[in-house]
Amino acid sequence: MKYIERMRNLREDADYTQEYVAYYLGTSQTMYARYERGANELPIHHLIKLCELYDVSTDYLLGLKDKKK
Repeated sequence: MKYIERMRNLREDADYTQEYVAYYLGTSQTMYARYERGANELPIHHLIKLCELYDVSTDYLLGLKDKKK
């Protein structure tokens, strides 16, 4: 799953912790870690918020395009 790698890479490139991103999304760090591992699917409302946080398109985050915008 390419989007899992992109989620982790974007977070690490921004020097954010899982705890920070989880807080931004309004969820727990444990649940966010499950999203990054692929144990739980990422809800659409969290996908949208992550794209806003990292200033990327949904297509980029999902691995459908290689350009961020």
